[in-house]
Amino acid sequence: MAENDYLNDLRDGESSAYSKLIDDFQQKVFATCISFVPNKEDAEDIAQEVFVEVFNSIKKFKGDSKLSTWIYRITTNKCLEFIRKRNTKKRFGFMQSLIGNEIPLDKTSYFTEFNHPGIVLENKETSQILFHAINQLPEAQKVVFTLNKVDGKSYQEVSDITEKSISSVESLMFRAKKNLQKSLESFYKNDN
Repeated sequence: MAENDYLNDLRDGESSAYSKLIDDFQQKVFATCISFVPNKEDAEDIAQEVFVEVFNSIKKFKGDSKLSTWIYRITTNKCLEFIRKRNTKKRFGFMQSLIGNEIPLDKTSYFTEFNHPGIVLENKETSQILFHAINQLPEAQKVVFTLNKVDGKSYQEVSDITEKSISSVESLMFRAKKNLQKSLESFYKNDN
């Protein structure tokens, strides 16, 4: 019953319920954001957008899933939305460069300010390469791989967040690993 009371307090706009929600989920949401977007400032901005969305949409939450699953689903969608917008801006910048209005963006420029807090300095370059490779995966593979391998979610949690069956999650993970293997092999072959 306490969960229902808590949800009702959130729906009623109780500030103590909002404070508890932020205390319970702030670090978890940020960790998921930085797993998708390995830049501290961008991840913080996305996390803030997540909580705005949660507060604005809490009355629509039906309770079909756990509150945490719903919040992670919003987080994942906000991260993907950010990545799509960033990629659109890069394409626009490249198109402008073709007609002489702007200098083209380096395809890895997003990672020039790579500052994922969990990465130690000596592993930074390797991690940049890995995150760049993950970012090149098709969206469904990227989501499943990031939630499972980077963010540490179980297949069941990934299934709940993405609303895909566990067998679909397993299949996407298999394809993501194969694609990453190919991508990283070609990178290291070209690097020599």
